Order: sequence, then C-alpha cells, then structure tokens
Amino acid sequence: MSTAIKFGTSGWRAVMAEDFTFANVRRAITGIARYVASQKPIGARVVVGRDPRFLGETFVAMASEILSAHGITPLIISEPAPTPAIAYEVIRAKTDGAINFTASHNPPEYNGIKFSTPDGAPALPEVTQKVEAEIAALNGQAQPGSAQKAQPQQIEVRTAYLKRLAEIVDLPAIRKANLKIAFDPFWGAARGYSDTLLREANIDVVTVHDYRDVLFGGHAPEPDGELLDELRAAMRKSSAAIGIATDGDADRFGIVDRDGTFVQPNYVIALLFDYLFESRGWKNGVGKSVATTNLVNALAKLYNVPLYETPVGFKYIGELIKQDKITIGGEESAGLSIRYHVPEKDGVLAGLLCCEMLAKRGSTLMEQLRAIFAKVGSFYPRRENLRLTPEVKAQFTTKLHAEPRDLSGRKVVEVVRTDGLKLLFEDGSWLCYRLSGTEPVVRIYTEARSESDLEKLSSAAKDWIFH
Repeated sequence: MSTAIKFGTSGWRAVMAEDFTFANVRRAITGIARYVASQKPIGARVVVGRDPRFLGETFVAMASEILSAHGITPLIISEPAPTPAIAYEVIRAKTDGAINFTASHNPPEYNGIKFSTPDGAPALPEVTQKVEAEIAALNGQAQPGSAQKAQPQQIEVRTAYLKRLAEIVDLPAIRKANLKIAFDPFWGAARGYSDTLLREANIDVVTVHDYRDVLFGGHAPEPDGELLDELRAAMRKSSAAIGIATDGDADRFGIVDRDGTFVQPNYVIALLFDYLFESRGWKNGVGKSVATTNLVNALAKLYNVPLYETPVGFKYIGELIKQDKITIGGEESAGLSIRYHVPEKDGVLAGLLCCEMLAKRGSTLMEQLRAIFAKVGSFYPRRENLRLTPEVKAQFTTKLHAEPRDLSGRKVVEVVRTDGLKLLFEDGSWLCYRLSGTEPVVRIYTEARSESDLEKLSSAAKDWIFH
C-alpha cells in the first residue's frame, strides 16, 4: 500500500528512505504536474529549486523530467536557493508556480517538497487538496505524461533577489554606522546571499558555516539560541554589533544582540513592526499568528492600526501581504515578511532589516525592546512542546472543546478558536494549546506580563492537560 502524501502548513515533509523515497517523490511531483497542467494546459512554466540537503540535485532532475513529460517547462535553479528567493522569482518571471525540495529547519534525515502557486505564496489548502487528489488518483503509480515534452531551462535567481533586497533595506545607513555583522547561514541555502549583499555594499561581515554539510553540524538547521554559540564566538572575535542567522532554506531567522543575547522571534517581529511604522510611515496594519506575542497587539492599539490574527501557517499571513493589508506579518516560529515583498517567510530580509534598525537607532535590540516595554508594558512569551501518550492525547483532544471559565484561579475573559484553543485572562496573560498534526505532541504557548508570572502560568497550563 502506498504512503498517503499530505501537504501540511509548509508542504510535505518526511524522513528520507522511510516515506521520502524516489517512488513517493515521483508520485508527489506527478500530482503537482497534473494539477498545474489542469490550470494551464499549454505553456506552463514551473521553477524547480532546492536547499543543500542530501540528494537534492537528484530530486530536482527527477522533477524536471516529470514536468517536462507533462508539457510543463521546468526552470531549473542549479545551486541551492533560499525559499524567499524562489518565491520572488515566481513573481518576477510570472511563472506558474515553484517546486522546492526542502525540509526547512527539520533535522538532516528529513527532506520535503514545498509547492508555491503563481503568486509566490505557499499553496493554500484548497490547492494542496487538489494536488493530493491527483496523487491519490494515480493508485500508487506515477503515470507518464501524455503531452508534448517541454525543454528544461537553467535559471539563476540570486542576482534579481539581492537587487530587490537592496531596494528594501537601507544598506548605506548600515555602512555609515560602521556596523560589523556576523552571519550564520547554518550550512543552508542562504550561503552567499546575506553576506554577499553586505560585502558588495562595503559593510564589514564575517561568516561561519559557509560550506555544504548535509548533516548540518549533526542537528536540525534551526537558528535557535542554544545552537548559535559559533555565531556568538565569531561576534566576539570580530567585535560584531549583531549576529544574523538563517535556517536550512533561509525562510526563518535567528538574531543575536551585541552582548550575545538571543532575541526571541516574538520580540524581533514586534521591534520591526515598531521600526517600520516609524521609518517607512506605513499605516496599514499588522498580521500575526494566534500563537505570536500580544506585544504586537499592544503596539497596533498604540498606533491605531488594524490587527489581523491568523491560524498558524505563513500562507495566511501571505494572503494579507498580497491584499496589502499589513506593514509586516510574523509568526513566533521565526517567520516574517513585509509590505511590497514576497508573501512568504524571508529570513534573509529579517536579518538585514534588524541590521538597518540597529544602525539607524543606535541602541542595542534589547535596549530598544525595553523602550517599547516602557510605552506599552512588558510581555514575556514562551513556547513548550509536551509529548503525550496516545491515551492522554485522545483525552486532551476532547478537552480542547471545553469552554473553561478559569484556570488555576485566573478568570478567562475570552476563548479564541482561530487555531487550537487560546484562553485570554483578565490580567492580560494568555495561553494557547495546539495539537501537532504529525506527532503525539501538544504545543503550549504562554505569555504573561511578568517573568515570575510566566513560570506560574506555564506550570498551570501543563497541569490543566492532565487534570
């Protein structure tokens, strides 16, 4: 029996040689090819790219062959490319979508397929459901296409994408501030992107992990605080004012302040919202996932702009960018994009904007955060993953449909079901539970107005699961 291929919030991901096999990749790509051909029977063109994972080149060649057999011209990127650079190329070259072989920040044994639609955004559920139906209709066999074969074309995406970033980011301001920057691409797709742009603008930058390693140093290519020690060492050695990092496919970011403090993504999104509101003068709105800090809500209220709260999954924020409803949209899992840019997470842009913000404002990122706290109050967010037994998960799934009035003495003032269960409390604190769709894990997001209360709320949130 063939594996059921399901496209989640960021495409289909699986462990290589387990479910991510040549046979299943053929089925997935054939399903996408049939979907694209159904939308545009003649003259379709699809970008095909990858991150630096094991066998990426082989999968790209396979996709090229299948698309070509379905009469679709494959536009092949020969080198690993960031997900946002691929998204930008789809928009710039007006292609009919993109197939990107990446498992993003997942551990090295994973690979994946991300499908983007002609707007450069991650495919929405109504599209991926059609792709899944095409895959299911194959009955386990990747059938050859019947169309006249299309000839593959080689393309290069870096030049146009970096040119666009140079239009968005104030590189002269960074140079004028004599900012020294350290960059960690995590052996990933952003190698030769962020640092090249900065060097070409005569900005002092040092890079670590600037070589291909399909094992990503033996861990997930995720720019989290505990994995950034080599970036911190490079910062100390070069006296860098900021450290910027990207994940495997460069859609996520990691930011380290001058003193080595990891600035959590929740705060980076709030800081950049504050900075873009001030520096660009954009007054349209702000987007955030339901699990992202309410510091963003407080700033939206202060600036009297609309706030859009979405389910988890950047495709929902991408829609707001396409509709020009927001200045910036972000998720606490380190994804953001901004107005007039791609409707896709861009970790390269996030890092560069933080460099600009530091250069223009002069104070460290944590000093800037304290200044925001002084305006709207303090917010302390946390995310924890709790592994559940199948029995506990089943019981808790039922419990998620409850309408709790209080939690450990905290009065619930609002229940939000945008995604999972979010409880807002009288004192401004909140918690959100989301069950993972792929493993027996519950994600617990908590936020309190003081660090001591965060500990109490986190403990109460975990207790509620089992009682």
